[in-house]
Amino acid sequence: MDDRKLQIFLDSLLPLLKAGVAYTIPLALLSFILGLLLAVATALVRISSWRIPGLIARFYVWIIRGTPLLVQLFIIFYGLPAAGVVLDPFTAAVIGFTLSVGAYSSEIIRAAVLSVPKGQWEAAYSVGMTRGQALRRIILPQAVRVSVPPLSNSFISLVKDTSLAAGITYVEMFRTAQQITATTYEPLLLYCEAALYYLLFCSVLSVVQSRLEKRFDRYSAG
Repeated sequence: MDDRKLQIFLDSLLPLLKAGVAYTIPLALLSFILGLLLAVATALVRISSWRIPGLIARFYVWIIRGTPLLVQLFIIFYGLPAAGVVLDPFTAAVIGFTLSVGAYSSEIIRAAVLSVPKGQWEAAYSVGMTRGQALRRIILPQAVRVSVPPLSNSFISLVKDTSLAAGITYVEMFRTAQQITATTYEPLLLYCEAALYYLLFCSVLSVVQSRLEKRFDRYSAG
């Protein structure tokens, strides 16, 4: 690496890190939290006996899982203004990622709830619990333990997917790398640097995931 490239690398370290901490991670966190709430609601509707809401929930999951996330973001940000709905890039990104997390995670949560033996439901009913009480006190705690690993993987994937928000002009870490590249003409260097930051963030999250899984395993064993 010559002196010029080394200087560009050093100068871009802080801007990329700031973009990652100030924009990429908050976008991923907010979208994941909202997506989880949507996922729980969708999963509960799908395992309920409500026919029409169940069909709507199934249709939502089908649409989101069957179309590319980048296309969904473009429809929300570039398409909705034609219908009179104008959103700023951050709001559009949050909506797009939330819908995506909600659809995929609802399938994880639904499978986790269904994996709890029916005997657990019967035991809850036998002591006088309602369906809601059984779900909240008996079933969901067990389902959470089962769903932690796949949900953690979903969050790690979401952190990487936030780079797609650059396509709708949201200035997160990848968009910042693009902007610096436009003035330095060093795409290989800047994109590799951005990739290293994504790798760093995801490695930290993987460590957190591993500790969470061990904690839930101990809880299960106890």
